[in-house]
Amino acid sequence: VNNCIGFSNYKFFLLFLAYSLLYCLYIAATVFKYFIMFWTEELNNGRSKFHILFLLFVAIMFFVSLMFLFGYHCWLVSRNRSTLEAFSAPVFQNGPDKNGFNLGLAKNLQQVFGVEKRLWLLPVVSSQGDGHFFPTRTYSEARNPLLANEEQWDEDGLEDENHARAIIST
Repeated sequence: VNNCIGFSNYKFFLLFLAYSLLYCLYIAATVFKYFIMFWTEELNNGRSKFHILFLLFVAIMFFVSLMFLFGYHCWLVSRNRSTLEAFSAPVFQNGPDKNGFNLGLAKNLQQVFGVEKRLWLLPVVSSQGDGHFFPTRTYSEARNPLLANEEQWDEDGLEDENHARAIIST
């Protein structure tokens, strides 16, 4: 996918994954009855046996593959990251910050899907912003040990722990 998925079509990509997951589940559920008939040898036609078996396993394989991809992108949306930001932290004036665009789950979802929840599952443009400027956490919010989340402390290492101890001891 590389750079094909961006600000203007990330919502549509996520919806495509969700719709594809549902479609694979629908196919597997409707073919499963005939698979049981095949397994119990109640199905007579030899050619249809192969088609039923093939369709069920392809639907299940696609479902499992799409489930992992969709789950990963849901995790990215919950953190307000793209795949590029997941592999290398964006650099701000005060240095790199992996959670620089993380505004909290509700606002992260609004960034991708828009404010109106009734439009979230429809393939219509409802994302916030213009694609050039994005809201970020403030520097004090990102570095204050009382406001920052524990995950950031784990990612930044000992330097932040010593900085947090110095702030707490003063």
